Amino acid sequence: MVDAFCATWKLVDSQNFDDYMKALGVGFATRQVGNVTKPTVVISQDGDKVVVKTLSTFRNTEISSKLGEEFDETTPDDRHVKSTFTMEGDKLVQVQKWDGKETKFVREIKDGKMVMTLTFEGVQAVRTYEKA
Repeated sequence: MVDAFCATWKLVDSQNFDDYMKALGVGFATRQVGNVTKPTVVISQDGDKVVVKTLSTFRNTEISSKLGEEFDETTPDDRHVKSTFTMEGDKLVQVQKWDGKETKFVREIKDGKMVMTLTFEGVQAVRTYEKA
């Protein structure tokens, strides 16, 4: 099921990302970089693990885990979180938890594009990626 997401994706559209980062408590300077950075996301599988590499001029990150298995992650804005990947139908879902807070990323394929909806405390951002 993760197979549909396995590709190299380039960010082509980002809506409400600044408000989302603000809600998370991301500082002004980091938000400015986050708003202009157009990352490439490489999703693959390594055995039974999902691997997500995010490549940009700002920072490169790589996370990997089995579906349903919690793992430690340091986010690009330096939060230390517990993350979990799951499949909900045809959607690849990632939940990050820290300090009693939770944010959710829902990735889905729509018209050949990967649409990622990020939600935190009622604030929603949508980032759209095309295959590179």
